[in-house]
Amino acid sequence: MKKPETPQDEQARVETLRSLGILDTPPEERFDRLTRMAKRLFGVPIALVSLVDENRQWFKSCFGLSVSETTRDISFCGHAILGNGLFIIPDTIEDDRFADNPLVLNDPYIRFYAGCPLKGPDGSKLGTLCIIDRQPRSFGKDELEALVDLAAMVEREISAVQLATLDELTKISNRRGFAMLAQHSLHLCARQKLSASLVFIDLDKFKPINDKFGHAEGDRVLTVFAEQLKSTCRGADIIGRMGGDEFVMLLINTSSEPAERVVSKLRQSVERYDQEAKRGYDISFSHGIVEFNPDKHRTIDALLADADSLMYGLKKSK
Repeated sequence: MKKPETPQDEQARVETLRSLGILDTPPEERFDRLTRMAKRLFGVPIALVSLVDENRQWFKSCFGLSVSETTRDISFCGHAILGNGLFIIPDTIEDDRFADNPLVLNDPYIRFYAGCPLKGPDGSKLGTLCIIDRQPRSFGKDELEALVDLAAMVEREISAVQLATLDELTKISNRRGFAMLAQHSLHLCARQKLSASLVFIDLDKFKPINDKFGHAEGDRVLTVFAEQLKSTCRGADIIGRMGGDEFVMLLINTSSEPAERVVSKLRQSVERYDQEAKRGYDISFSHGIVEFNPDKHRTIDALLADADSLMYGLKKSK
């Protein structure tokens, strides 16, 4: 058996996938409708929308399997995301890469596989729309085109997910997107007994910048600040724009003291930008940091409320 290789853009690919907030979410009819269509159209027992993260392939939509995920090292979809076109195995027993794969030798006894890579809005391969049969089979030109067409429909649904969770101006998570990603991370921190800190940020004197320099310049400030957040945070951290001039950072495996150092690094980065840009104003901000307490903060909303209250109390005292 050959394990799938790691794509060259793996880190960016996984970050894009996680930014969608789609992993480990309940089934949705808009995806199930397309896998049902694929199952019926191709006459196969199994059809999946499979998303590949660091260690597994997880099924957003699944017809014909009783499991919701498998490990990535035995996945067919891990191979499929390495290329741009359809990945087809007419007979797994005749293919050295898969002949002794556990998914071939045991349930679901895969003999035929066809998967079309699903691209995110940035072009990275997030997973596949795939069909599976327990009998070897050939795949004609019309069938190829039909699977590609269905995959394009899945991609449009994935893009719709991102549009609903992404802030249009800054291209970071909006309130809804941040809440989805952060809640999942808090559950993980609680299970693994990891620390986490939420930083709630409000830009200072943002309205005067809008009034004096215009809304286009105000938008520039928001975009620049979002870029500063992205460059300051680590890949595992989550950032978002709550609306207006409010931003948040959820710092994973970070207590309040290290979180203050992250904020200090952010402040220094913003100050360097001010000195170099010389736009006629300075970007500055107020912040509040609350450390995650799983007994007190049952939801991300509870943590946000505490951090929001602390930040505005500190801002008033300035």
